[in-house]
Order: sequence, then structure tokens, then C-alpha cells
Amino acid sequence: MNSIAIVGAGPQLGLAIARTFGSQGFDVALISRNRTKLDELVRTLTAEGVTAAAFPADVLDRDALAQALKDAAARFGGIDVLEYSPVGTMASTVLTTPVETEPAHVQHEIEFQLYGAIAATNAVLPAMREAGAGTLLYTTGAGSIDPVPQVGNVNAAAAALRNWALNLHKELDGTGVQAAHVGIDVSIGMSVVPGFPTARPEEISPVYWDLHTTQRDRAELVFSR
Repeated sequence: MNSIAIVGAGPQLGLAIARTFGSQGFDVALISRNRTKLDELVRTLTAEGVTAAAFPADVLDRDALAQALKDAAARFGGIDVLEYSPVGTMASTVLTTPVETEPAHVQHEIEFQLYGAIAATNAVLPAMREAGAGTLLYTTGAGSIDPVPQVGNVNAAAAALRNWALNLHKELDGTGVQAAHVGIDVSIGMSVVPGFPTARPEEISPVYWDLHTTQRDRAELVFSR
């Protein structure tokens, strides 16, 4: 049985990715800091016939994140796919333009996006390399590619994660392990910025399945309208 670990398992895109892989027989490990929301997602997936389990951990606590992934691997006999897409809240994320940005504004985002991704990867990659198979997928907004001044600090950290993921793809070439970046150039579910395109999460989630199956040579896919 194959399994996917979704870090930052949100009620929109995370759930859609879980459904996409679950419909293909994958077990699903859901990892985020909110146990109550995780349990709700597990109940939803279980009712739909998907085997899922919750492993609460805050991506800012790198030891806890690594342990959650190790626990998930033990539960499901390994992790075949890692998807990393933590989503901040307005309470924890201060948005700044480049001119307004202080080092502390970027530091939190770097911890959240890049360092969390590195910690998660370090927890699953050795087993993937030993097996000669696996998929590592990292999600950011498209501001990591074409930045927007209003979210300058978030874009800077997302760009760092994108750069690292693309470089990881190069390093793992020929090992059987795929690493790729997914850029989301739409609002998910509802429009946040007037006039900005939107997409339903279930329209986006097949991109992740394609990268795992038919487009393993791709270092990056951007979903846009």
C-alpha cells in the first residue's frame, strides 16, 4: 500500500490532494498543528473510504514535525509522497512590502516555509533514496516566481523554498526520487483580490498526481487561469 504525507493539511487544497491520492488507493497522513481540524478531515476522508490518520505537529517545531512524519511512516509502512504546503493565518502572518520589510518579517516566513520544508524532507528522504523511489512536492503561491509588492516578505520566503526545491530536483536526478515545485497562480475557492482568477481545489489537486506519475521529469508546474 502506498501513502502520502500532507504537511499543512488545510480544509481546501490539502483535503483535495488527499482525496485525489486516496481515490488511487493511497493511505493519507495529515500533519498540521490543529488536532481538532485534523480529526475533522480524517472523519471526512474515512467516510469517503480513504484510510487516513492525523499526526499533529507545528512546522515551526522541527523536531515535532520530524517525529510526526516518522510516526506516519511507522503507521503506514513508509511515506511514498511528501506534499508540503503550510498555510499561515492572518494572526501569525504580518504582510509587508519590500520597503516596509524588516529582517524579522522575513525570518518568520523563512522558518515557516523553507526551514519546515527542509526538516520534513530530511525526515523522509533517506528512506526514499534507499528505496530508489519517492516524490517530494512543495507548494507556494505564484508570487515565488512573479512577486507582488503587497506581500513582499512572504514572496521572499516562498522564492527561497522554490529555489531550494528546484535545486533538490537537480540533485536527485537519476535517483528515482522526484522533487518538484507547484506554483498556485489563483485564489483557491474564493476570490481574495478583486479580479484575480479563482479555482476550486479539486481542479488543482490533479497537478500533484501528474507530477507523481506521468510528469516525473518536471521540476515545476504552475497552475493558472
